[in-house]
Amino acid sequence: MSPTPSDAPQNGNAKHHESGSLFEIGDSDLARLLERPRPLNIERKRSFDERSFSELSISHSPPRQIYRNPENSSRVFDHYDGMYSPGRRSTISTPRSIYTFEPHPLIAEAWEALRRSIVSFRGQPVGTIAALDHSTEELNYDQVFLRDFIPSALAFLMNGEPEIVKNFLLKTLRLQSWEKKVDKFKLGEGVLPASFKVLHDPVRNSETIIADFGESAIGRVAPVDSGFWWIILLRAYTKSTGDTSLAELPECQRGIRLILTLCLSEGFDTFPTLLCADGCSMIDRRMGVYGYPIEIQALFFMALRCALRLLKHDEESRDCTDQIVKRLHALSYHMRNYFWLDIKQLNDIYRFKTEEYSHTAVNKFNVMPDSLPDWVFDFMPTRGGYFIGNVSPARMDFRWFCLGNCIAILSCLATPEQASAIMDLIESRWEELVGEMPLKICYPAMEGHEWRIVTGCDPKNTSWSYHNGGSWPVLLWLLTAACIKTGRPQIARKAIELAESRLLKDNWPEYYDGKHGRYIGKQARKFQTWSIAGYLVARMMLEDPSHIGMIALEEDRQMLPQMKRSSSWMF
Repeated sequence: MSPTPSDAPQNGNAKHHESGSLFEIGDSDLARLLERPRPLNIERKRSFDERSFSELSISHSPPRQIYRNPENSSRVFDHYDGMYSPGRRSTISTPRSIYTFEPHPLIAEAWEALRRSIVSFRGQPVGTIAALDHSTEELNYDQVFLRDFIPSALAFLMNGEPEIVKNFLLKTLRLQSWEKKVDKFKLGEGVLPASFKVLHDPVRNSETIIADFGESAIGRVAPVDSGFWWIILLRAYTKSTGDTSLAELPECQRGIRLILTLCLSEGFDTFPTLLCADGCSMIDRRMGVYGYPIEIQALFFMALRCALRLLKHDEESRDCTDQIVKRLHALSYHMRNYFWLDIKQLNDIYRFKTEEYSHTAVNKFNVMPDSLPDWVFDFMPTRGGYFIGNVSPARMDFRWFCLGNCIAILSCLATPEQASAIMDLIESRWEELVGEMPLKICYPAMEGHEWRIVTGCDPKNTSWSYHNGGSWPVLLWLLTAACIKTGRPQIARKAIELAESRLLKDNWPEYYDGKHGRYIGKQARKFQTWSIAGYLVARMMLEDPSHIGMIALEEDRQMLPQMKRSSSWMF
């Protein structure tokens, strides 16, 4: 069924049609929220739960930087999580720069391309479209995707332009409130859309917003990551502007609680991780990531920690914050113990006994040692480690996934030692994970029979292409943030210089193909917005590392249980 959008009502009230999950919103509700007093730089009283997880206080002066030798330091900054991280117009060679940059022609070109991608709704900027490539069939690349907008939002915040981010947060929040159906099935109230589109009617001189909650997506899968990214972005906005009034709006407080209600409800799960379908995140096609994918678990962890700082300490939020605290402890323990892999743990799995039935079982998930792939033995360095792709009964996915591991570092899901080990792995396996264009979305690619069975012979996810081992420039910003947080900015600099040698002349492709990322992706869109924004954010963070405070969280020592499994830093 192909529902059609209706005209936006002139009084600003929204209408919903039973014919499908297409939603229109007027701008009076947004205007009402935007017209509320907007005090800037007002110190927020921390809730009890926020204080219990961090002894840091919010300050409205630029964060104090402590620069250490990147070769022997695991962190560049002290207390950046508790500091106000002001957005400022970025300049080259600022006093805060770790490196001195000469102006690069890509910067001006990138900003011009990013601004061309801006989408407005009734005169207000509300996001950026996925790609400006008009040479191929559009599909849904002319829509504003929640996950795609994150690097664009960070770029605007870092450049001192928060208006578009605030509008985006409020518009998508309004979309959350509508009833969402796929065929006859109603989705959870807290689900946020994967994307939305502004439709212009020149005859009636009106504009309408329609949203896709998964009913039009390939595979018809709802986006699990949208809500997590929304919470993370709300915190980034608050950190950048010092404006706590947006997060404290009743609408935003309710939106956070609705998102987390979907994730914290009790059921049949015996693990604190979230059970997910294939295609529910950045990897939005069948790629064998169903179960408990690292990307979702890391984003879940980060969203929980951000929510703990955004929710008010009142009766309405008390139950939610209590559940968050409990879940964070359980999730951090589970991930750090069972998802972590280094050479010692790999050797232990290789020697696992099976069919253990007791509370003292070592092989808790009954993983068969013969299921270990041959490649992982050569891939694992002596020093280094990473969070594997998936852990579930009798199954471990040993593939490396970039986004999940970078978010694990930024959210402090990874301990400082684990974060350092992840960076050791990236340095040791540079040719495999970075090659000629950063950065592999996953490694290695599936080939032959495995590809046919797992992807269903997907022609877009052939070996070393797209999600199956393709190289995605957007991941550059995540790598850069992780590098700065772990005190390894030289890794980010090297990756940025690689990207700069290709991106502009290749017209900002969506992804690259090949084992080393040498070729523009066979179906890659040009002028892909998050490739552009990802580069800008990486550049601005390396130029002014105080920006890291928008996206990175401070370590919480209350969530550092004694590690029982091996860690590569002990070698």
